[in-house]
Amino acid sequence: MCNAATARNWIVQALGSDAAVAKHFVAVSTNAREVKEFGIETAHMFGFWDWVGGRYSMDSAIGLSIILAIGPENFGAMLSGFHAMDEHFRTAPLAMNLPILLGLLSVWYNNFFEAQTVGIMPYSAALARFPAYLQQLQMESNGKHVDLEGRTVDYQTGPVIWGEPGTDAQHSFYQLIHQGTKLVPCDLIGFCRPLSQYREHHNLLMANLFAQAEGLAFGRTADELAAEGASAFQIPFRVMEGNRPTNIILADALTPQSLGSLVALYEHSVFTQGTVWAIDSFDQWGVELGKILATRITEELQSGGEPSPVHDSSTNALIRRYCHRRG
Repeated sequence: MCNAATARNWIVQALGSDAAVAKHFVAVSTNAREVKEFGIETAHMFGFWDWVGGRYSMDSAIGLSIILAIGPENFGAMLSGFHAMDEHFRTAPLAMNLPILLGLLSVWYNNFFEAQTVGIMPYSAALARFPAYLQQLQMESNGKHVDLEGRTVDYQTGPVIWGEPGTDAQHSFYQLIHQGTKLVPCDLIGFCRPLSQYREHHNLLMANLFAQAEGLAFGRTADELAAEGASAFQIPFRVMEGNRPTNIILADALTPQSLGSLVALYEHSVFTQGTVWAIDSFDQWGVELGKILATRITEELQSGGEPSPVHDSSTNALIRRYCHRRG
């Protein structure tokens, strides 16, 4: 709401009247009273159900900014992609059910091979922020330590999710995935048709995806290196064991529809994992704690007074230093 208030003040100052708010703002909210107090007509309020969680909300009214950016036709295509994956998840046999298989593979590597992270590598610059999207979706959903009965679990739950676009990743952390001491399952995401006219560039991009999948799976043996003329001294440094697990997600093209299906694929895989672990994938009390504490500290920073005694000594020292140094 801080950003909204700043935008409101900017509009009012520029146009000279509070009445301008009703003409230039709409709201995505279920709180009609607060919307009206802000100056927005309730007729311009887009509501949503109370069971719509933030990390599962882009295909609801909360996706208003998306429809404004891409238009109703593209938004409708994205929704059709969501629906297609929803129906696949609901009706496909377990052995052919993509979200269930993806979720079970994550459980398999997490709980039986002690893999603590999952790398998401989209071979598409347009999906550069997709790993960050999945970080919230997966870690906020399945970062839990008690089961549905409130009992502390004695097994690992949600892994750490991270990643970068594929070719950037190859020149940063793929080295660790190939030859490091940690097992890092990866999802490599690619498309058969490019978004641009530069097909040769896309061929090179996809060649790298397929090469990484092959290299991670099969590595390079000492015998192969010796046959290529590597010295006995070099061979230990150049051996790659392989058997690094990857999921290859290959779609025809990145379109609004395929994006909707891709997001829904991961949403249902998160639910699958939570079901196996018997945890609640739809709360986020760790997030709520941060909000409560931040609200209290914000009031103290604005007052400029002495920090509250309810804080620990370290937090109080930080608040005092900040207030002293901010000028």
